[in-house]
Parts: sequence; structure tokens; C-alpha cells
Amino acid sequence: MIEPTEHDNDDDVVARVLASAESKAAGYSLFRSGSAQALQADSSTAESDEGHDGAQQDREDRNALRRVPSLSTELEDVTEVEYRQLRLENVVLIGLYTQGTVADAENSMRELAALAETAGATVLDGLMQRRAKPDASTYLGKGKAEELAGIVKAMGADTVIADTELAPSQRRALEDVVKVKVIDRTAVILDIFSQHAKSREGKAQVELAQLEYLLPRLRGWGDSMSRQAGGQVGGAGAGMGSRGPGETKIELDRRRIHTRMSRLRKQILEMKPAREAKRANRKRNSVPSVAIVGYTNAGKSSLLNRITRAGVLVENSLFATLDATVRKSTTADGRLYTLTDTVGFVRNLPHQLVEAFRSTLEEVADADVIVHVVDGSHPDPASQLSTVREVIGEVGARDIPEIVVFNKADLVGEDDRLVLRGLWPQGIFVSARTGEGIEELLAAVSELLPRPKIELRLLIPYERGDLIAALHDQGQVLSTDYVETGTEVTALVTPDIQAQFGPFIVRPSVSA
Repeated sequence: MIEPTEHDNDDDVVARVLASAESKAAGYSLFRSGSAQALQADSSTAESDEGHDGAQQDREDRNALRRVPSLSTELEDVTEVEYRQLRLENVVLIGLYTQGTVADAENSMRELAALAETAGATVLDGLMQRRAKPDASTYLGKGKAEELAGIVKAMGADTVIADTELAPSQRRALEDVVKVKVIDRTAVILDIFSQHAKSREGKAQVELAQLEYLLPRLRGWGDSMSRQAGGQVGGAGAGMGSRGPGETKIELDRRRIHTRMSRLRKQILEMKPAREAKRANRKRNSVPSVAIVGYTNAGKSSLLNRITRAGVLVENSLFATLDATVRKSTTADGRLYTLTDTVGFVRNLPHQLVEAFRSTLEEVADADVIVHVVDGSHPDPASQLSTVREVIGEVGARDIPEIVVFNKADLVGEDDRLVLRGLWPQGIFVSARTGEGIEELLAAVSELLPRPKIELRLLIPYERGDLIAALHDQGQVLSTDYVETGTEVTALVTPDIQAQFGPFIVRPSVSA
């Protein structure tokens, strides 16, 4: 992981993308200054406060994922490309925009630069082109592809990253021209997820997504991929068990991938009951849930830490946390609920990841309230809103009450606040760093959480203190009075827990 604090002020993502005029090659356009960047520009604002973020001891382990220098991916022989591990070092970004403004295209490319930074790369340069549609063969077109080859050679880059999901044929054709490894946006996102997954379930989900991405992109080259195996391979008599008669190496690899994917799907399915049991336990105890969703690096984990002091890893990078974290909290009137920090979203999120992480995203679909966190300091918050809502719709959570939160309010000026108000007038401005707006957010959550509606007047014996505790945890206690025979309590409860108080009811009443 490359943190912004390790670079000079002029050596951040933007500086690496904005090459000097002397290094420009004729005929291609670079990103202009003043455009968006997905990582926080001022590294000081990204520093976490141990008071609410915890000690953040996981950062040391995360920093150990930094890529080793001088591991070049430059290919003398492009036939080597298929089974090389994804190593990003010095990269050139490429992108096409067929519609929209140049600013929109630059925002997308800068986000790609931030993704590459998070994956451990150094971005040397960027190339954008306006075309009616991508070239079916080499994505950029034959002339531009040859020009890109010259840029890659001049810059000393060893990887090219495309701001889209390339077709396997496009990637192969472009590699043949530029003679270095070509990957796309999806591969970078999958690589980041692979680095950051910590739990057993998260690792299985990421590996499944990677294999689904790799399967149609296996590449056969020369004799090494066209060997035919007979019934008795190598004279060892192991032909039938290892490779079928007449089976090529690439077919064997496909079969192995299918076998591994089947095992991973089975593992993920076996993990589901444990997660559902925890969720069912919360439902049985009538504990409402609040899911925190939002764009990657919008500050979801920071917000969870500010509210619950959960100590979840906070870092100025994309997809810093992948595993869902559940913490309990209480409203001002004593009602218990859970807060769940979910995986972040990004534009053009690979569908393989949406499918693989569907079990994790079930936490969003089963929530009672969604807190939608938007980075208020981002130059294009409207795209963040639409991207996240698109994924929310995909997991079937569109009808759940939503609170839009504009985070990083300490970095937003008054003029920008007016613009954000125009996007969502009911939005709440908060700052997980300074604590601004947190009380207003908690009040809004309390208002939307389902309330117990059945009013009961109970006389509970003193030896049944467990029932008093259950009323405080799962209901809403309106009044308490201590008499000779026990505790007289007037409380609001839900239908789920009403039955256990039946023997102690003094006077039930109509729903409040």
C-alpha cells in the first residue's frame, strides 16, 4: 500500500498523472490540473484520531503489502503473459470517452489513477482519446496503439491500464502492439480486493471473482499450449487421472478453474448458515439494524468508529475495508440497534464482485435503515449517489428508508454546501473527523428506526430482573415504579416479545 504521506507534496497521484510539458508526446492528451482525485489531497486531513478510530494496529500489516520495486512485468516475449502474477509497478493509463464532457472523463481517469495507487503502482502518465466507439481490435485504434507503444517505451512503463473492462481479444491485440502487460480496470479492482481481504469468507469471495474474471481470458500460445496427452502420459501411467486423452493444456487449466470455482461456491454456501444465525438472533431479539453504505473512501469506517468506537481500520485508500463489521449502539431513549459497515462501491464495479459479495451485501437488504455516505469534498458527488443507489437496487434494498450523509463537511465550503443541498435537500452534513453533525445523524436514525407499538402495564417480580433487562434492550420503558410485590413497568414492546410478558400483564392497552 502506498500512502500519500510517503510522497512529497508535488509527488501525489495528480503530480504523477500530470507529466511535465517536456515529457509529453505529440498527439495525446493528458489530464488537466484542477480535476478530481479519488484520494484525499491533503494527507493531514486523512490522519485518524486515535480517540475514536482506535490504535489502528492493522495499518502496519496493510503497509507490508506494498509492492517490491524492480519486479518488471515488461515482456520480451508476449507469449509469457498468461500466467504471470499481476504485478503493478510503473504504469500508463489509457481511456476513451464516447459521450459526456472532458471533465467527466478526467474524473474517471483520476479515479483509475487512485485505484492503481492503492494497488501499489506508480502512475507515470495518462492518455485519453475521444472516439465514437472503441476499436474492436485494439481498443484505441491501430494508430493510437502504436503511439501508445512509443509512450510506454519512452516512459519506461511496464504495465498499461485501461479505464474499462477490455474484451480478451482487445487485451491480447494491444499487448502484441505495446509489448508490455495490459490489464483493465476490473483486474486492478480485483487485485485490490485480493490484497485487502482478511476474513475466510472475504478471501473465498475474492478468489471466486478472480477466477470468474480469468476463465474467459486464458490465452494459449505456441507448442506449450497445444500439447496433446494420450492415455499413458510420461510413461508413468497417470494419464487418465491427470489429463484426459487428447486434452490440451489450456483445456486442462479451464477444467481446474471450474473445479476450484465449484469448491469456493460450496465453501461460501457453507458459511452462510452461521451468518444467518447471527442475523436471526438479532431479529428474534427485535434488534433493528442500520447499514452504512457508500462510495469507496467516502468515510464509512470513520463514521462507524466515531459513533461506536469500533476501531475499524481507517486509511486514505480505496477499498481499505472489505469485511462487514457489525457493532451495537443505542438511541437517546435507550433503544438498542446495530450498525453495519459494508464494502464500498465504485463506478463500473465488476459484476463478478457484486455476485461474489452478494452474501455480504445481504446485510444491506435486511437493514431497517440505510445510512448512505457521500464524500462531500469529492468534485462529482452526483455520480457517487447514482452509483451507490444502482448497487442498492441490485441487492433489493431500494425500498428501505435512506438517510443521505455528506461526510467530510470540514472540507466543504458554503458554496459547495449549496450545491450538495441541491442534490439532496434532506442531506445531513457530518464530519467523522471533527464530530460535526453526528448528533443530528443519530437523531435521524432514531426517528426512522422501527418503534415498539404495543403498550403493556406489567407487574414483574423482583427475582425476574432478566425481564426488566429485556424490556430495556428490546422495548421502550415509559415508567417504572417499585411496589411491595415487584416492579410496576409501563413499556412499549413489539409483537415478537409480547408473549413472554403475558403472565405479568396488569393492563394491556391498544397500540400507541
